[in-house]
Amino acid sequence: MAKTSLSIDREKADAAAEVLGTKTLTATIDAALTAVIDLQRRQWLLERIKRDGGIGPTDEEIRRLREPC
Repeated sequence: MAKTSLSIDREKADAAAEVLGTKTLTATIDAALTAVIDLQRRQWLLERIKRDGGIGPTDEEIRRLREPC
């Protein structure tokens, strides 16, 4: 882990800490970064669900899986 010097808006950091339930600035920043990454992954999954009509194997994949070897 690297140490970095940053200028942080303390009001935003305090508000984020309250939302995230963190006690230190480091924990708040770490939790906020994790939340952003998780949000992007959920958005990607929702887009895939919309595009593919759901989750799980496609009809073609099911047909291939049912074929005898």
